[in-house]
Amino acid sequence: MSKPKAQFIDPRTTGRRALQQPVFDPSALKRADDAMKAMGGSFEQWLDDDIRKLQIARVAAQNAGWSDGALDALFSAAHDVKGMGGSYGFPLATQLAASLCRLIETDAGKAAARANPRLVLAHVDALRAAVRDRIATAEHPIGKALIAALEAEVEQLGVAPE
Repeated sequence: MSKPKAQFIDPRTTGRRALQQPVFDPSALKRADDAMKAMGGSFEQWLDDDIRKLQIARVAAQNAGWSDGALDALFSAAHDVKGMGGSYGFPLATQLAASLCRLIETDAGKAAARANPRLVLAHVDALRAAVRDRIATAEHPIGKALIAALEAEVEQLGVAPE
């Protein structure tokens, strides 16, 4: 008889749940936490640099008539902010950048951006203002208003991926 090609693995007894000890001991976690705190001052500079790159991509997209290639570059810059905003201590930047990414991710979104780029401009300006004024979270009244308004506009367009 031949060997079966697939093997059934019970997730209750295999993998993460089967681990008896934590993957990292408390001293390793403390060292990692201390390293993150030591880099804290650098995070703001790195975020400022990412916002600068986003603004450059926005100007380039505007100058290129909101072409697909230029919007792809803008998406890439926004995606970088989306991925790192929370790590930098600015979860609002992550939320705003995610909203911009949702807007220009699809062909329909790119077409909407070309037809009326004001929403793209509003996202980038909101990100610039939030970072400049160090509005880090959506709990801040201005942060709450910004994210609510921009996400509602993107949702209303119906161009964001499901």
